Amino acid sequence: SGSEDEARPSTAAAAAAAQKREERLRKFRELHLKRNEARKLNHQEVVEEDKRLKLPANWEAKKARLEWQLKVEEKKKECAARGEDYERVKLLEISAEDAERWERRKKRKNPDLGFSDYAAAQLRKYQRLTRQIKPDLEQYEKLKEQYGEALYPTSDSLLHGTHVPSKEGVDRMVADLEKQIEKREKYSRRRPYNDDADIDYINERNAKFNKKAERFYGKYTAEIKQNLERGTAV
Repeated sequence: SGSEDEARPSTAAAAAAAQKREERLRKFRELHLKRNEARKLNHQEVVEEDKRLKLPANWEAKKARLEWQLKVEEKKKECAARGEDYERVKLLEISAEDAERWERRKKRKNPDLGFSDYAAAQLRKYQRLTRQIKPDLEQYEKLKEQYGEALYPTSDSLLHGTHVPSKEGVDRMVADLEKQIEKREKYSRRRPYNDDADIDYINERNAKFNKKAERFYGKYTAEIKQNLERGTAV
């Protein structure tokens, strides 16, 4: 009948609307769960970041070192259980490239830590000079047998001034002193001061900066500088 035909479209429309509403509710619940999960993860990340900020600045390095020490201790226990020498096993595990790289790094290392006091500077100078000496041990033994205590007298020695150094030793000492003087003059020489030069600085540090700037950019700014001096700069 006509009433039944009219009721069918309305029923189908209601079912479609209900299905669409259920689909929207399902998406809403999924979004709600995702939001809660994101909020939980953000809270955990904030807590972890707060913990990291409260840790010491070198915590990562300390942690890495502690982990390395634990691995070393475990390796030592394993070697001891097998009856092996840990140092020997460790050297066997190092590749030739790593060993060569470590040797180059050790050679590049500068033992001079800078000036601390005059005694330390004098000691470093003495050690640097003594490393350059190549003694003749055979000649030294001969002189020691010939002069005995007189070769290097102490405060308890009765004889002084009896040993005369050889001409070769004196010449070697003079050559070394001249070399030191030449090297010292090279590092301490002063540039001649020109009274007629333009004064475009306010102190010594500014003068050095201006010289560097002139050396790198002088050829590009020469014309501008001349115009400024003539008063014809635009």
